[in-house]
Amino acid sequence: MPESPKTPMLDRVRLPSDMKNLSAEQLKQLANELRRETIDAVAKTGGHLGAGLGVVELTVALHHVFDTPADRLIWDVGHQSYPHKILTGRRDRIRTLRQGGGLSGFTKRAESEYDPFGAAHSSTSISAGLGMAVARDLAGNKNNVIAVIGDGAMSAGMAYEAMNNAGARNERLIVILNDNDMSIAPPVGAMSAYLARLGSGHMYLKLRDVGKQLTHHLPKSWDRAITRAVEHARGYVTGGTLFEELGFYYIGPIDGHNLDHLLPVLRNVRDAEIGPILVHVVTQKGKGYAPAETSADKYHGVVKFDVATGAQAKSKGGAPQYTKVFADSLIKEARKDDKIVAITAAMPSGTGLDLFEKEFPNRFFDVGIAEQHAVTFAGGLATEGFKPFATIYSTFLQRAYDQVVHDIAIQRLPVRFAIDRAGLVGADGPTHAGAFDVAYLGCLPGFVLMAAADEAELVNMVATQVAIDDRPSALRYPRGEGLGVPMPAEGQPLEIGKGRILREGHKVALLSYGGRLGECLKAADELAALGLSSTVADARFAKPLDVELLLRLAREHEVLVTIEEGSVGGFGSYVLQALADSGVLDRGLRVRSMVLPDIFIDQDSPAAMYAKAGLDARGIVTRVFEALGKDAAAETVKLA
Repeated sequence: MPESPKTPMLDRVRLPSDMKNLSAEQLKQLANELRRETIDAVAKTGGHLGAGLGVVELTVALHHVFDTPADRLIWDVGHQSYPHKILTGRRDRIRTLRQGGGLSGFTKRAESEYDPFGAAHSSTSISAGLGMAVARDLAGNKNNVIAVIGDGAMSAGMAYEAMNNAGARNERLIVILNDNDMSIAPPVGAMSAYLARLGSGHMYLKLRDVGKQLTHHLPKSWDRAITRAVEHARGYVTGGTLFEELGFYYIGPIDGHNLDHLLPVLRNVRDAEIGPILVHVVTQKGKGYAPAETSADKYHGVVKFDVATGAQAKSKGGAPQYTKVFADSLIKEARKDDKIVAITAAMPSGTGLDLFEKEFPNRFFDVGIAEQHAVTFAGGLATEGFKPFATIYSTFLQRAYDQVVHDIAIQRLPVRFAIDRAGLVGADGPTHAGAFDVAYLGCLPGFVLMAAADEAELVNMVATQVAIDDRPSALRYPRGEGLGVPMPAEGQPLEIGKGRILREGHKVALLSYGGRLGECLKAADELAALGLSSTVADARFAKPLDVELLLRLAREHEVLVTIEEGSVGGFGSYVLQALADSGVLDRGLRVRSMVLPDIFIDQDSPAAMYAKAGLDARGIVTRVFEALGKDAAAETVKLA
């Protein structure tokens, strides 16, 4: 007896193998249910919504047509991978997304065999896919490799480097271009779908291959001219000339929400014995959920929300967000100085520069997902007397390190790096943590490095960067809310390389760099309650280091502890180097350096992550007692 068409398809599909015998109509039902499940899950956890909703039908089609995980399916960035996770054995955990002990918000090799490559930074899928395709051929295997990359990710040079290499090598590789914002595509309809099916069909591909073999025997100049003429002619119809020039066989554009279009094309591509192939699929971010479809940012990233209305949970409203404080401060400075310009790499709202753009549209530059270009572009502006603020997340600035060294540091260009998301960032996990910038920038001659301990300091440090016009500088600040300190009306430049003391004591010195200052003050309170008088100092600068302040702390205290939200090799290392050079360590000073542990910490709440790292008040107190050769818990019991 046939099953009722109303039987939930998603309940029958635990793994992609359960989808193989489903009809087109059943797959459509599955897609509808998958979209509802994705919306409901993200409403409870928060996360990236719009991108995933845009690829529901594509996800269903890919897992139906291809034999995953034997066929390698690589999702670029991973924002859109939630439907993929639901279909690959993780539906029962999907409401743990981005939570402590739960599923990652991105693809992750350790999480599932259906995630062949971890992705949280953009534009890596084609390179990884080509590596897998070459490895497959070297091993004599026959599986498919499919890389799904969005149009935004195609703004990064790495994608074109990979395509150039893939086109020259000619391995069998399938790239799906998920076009949800580009304007390169003509209207999608029946004719374009027909052309895509025709162009991906076995007969057409065979004729094309035979034609190549025939022209191959002609003089090379004739061969190239004939091939180029044919592909240009086809390009005028299909729009794929650019990709053909890179060596890919182009198919599309096709409607990414129409399974009747997707399925036959993907089957043809799967069975084609040529390579590489690019399938151009047009989708809509937020598809199927009205609030996401009509949102300006297509619900790219959301907090928990009400499914019925789309209303997102509001912040309880405490201290201002660091990102907003930075943006407001930069705007105020830009009103006074028309040489200030702002640069972001595809993160205008994430960095707060969307606010800057509204007031100074001609002085704002979003260069796309191209951090390397952003840095050197800023260098070019600096050579002409402008004051560029390259505003980039710490984790993304890593992608442009060569440019920071060669194009900025060596030439001593006054580019101002505003480094958002310093330290641990919570739900986005280790791929987005700002752990390494102090270490990798501090070793560069001529750099000024500073870190905001609170929102008022951030305002003053923006003003400080404006005033530094003879060398590069970097200002780091964390994600989230400030400490609720009084705010200055406008920023005042700080004296370069000078820290400050917030609390005076005589036994223990806590020297903080960056956003752990609030925890240091809490730790000082706990230490005072346990009979240990503590000094709390804010270094402000890691480079140049306030050696005078450092030596005073070393002379006047028995224990000196440095605290930072970065990796080993950063601020604490610079302090130890300075102390060693001064000879203070020979006098018996007990020095401890508190940094992020030498592991990648999985997603959780920021508070839980810092507790795990030992960088909260309790961890600081424990470290002080360890330096004194005592047990913090035992001393607490004694006091009680």
